[in-house]
Amino acid sequence: MDKKQFIEAGKVVNTHGVKGEVKIQVWLDSPEFLKKFKTVYIDNKAIKLVSGRVHKGFLIAVLDGVDDVNAAMSLKNKTVFIDRKDAKLPKGAYFLQDIIGAAVVTEDGESVGTLEDILETPASQIYVVKGETEHLIPAVDEFIVRVDAENAVVTVRLIEGM
Repeated sequence: MDKKQFIEAGKVVNTHGVKGEVKIQVWLDSPEFLKKFKTVYIDNKAIKLVSGRVHKGFLIAVLDGVDDVNAAMSLKNKTVFIDRKDAKLPKGAYFLQDIIGAAVVTEDGESVGTLEDILETPASQIYVVKGETEHLIPAVDEFIVRVDAENAVVTVRLIEGM
């Protein structure tokens, strides 16, 4: 799928019940955000999201044409995508995949490296930045000064030992 047009939104991790519901681990800000979409994409196919409810941090979804547990099981471990044009983000918001590969610089404009990955931890996200050395930078206001997703530049404030 075209990474610029489609956003990885989550993964079908299991079935739920016997009527074809699927349990989706959501990779966006919240399951509620994904629940608002009318269409999701799995294996390059558009599938209508008939309904969804949040249960223990997962989205339990009813997908059009997925009418029994066997059909739901065939989707297990598949990535769920959304179309970027269907996403209405607040001003200044961005998708994390839009900053993977971004240049990371200090407030003085000195290059730190490239944002290679974003790790999820209970406390915060951690930006993995690779340059001359690898830096693990917590994605909190103290260290992340500015994110310019449009120009793919992340400005950071480093402390000694980071």
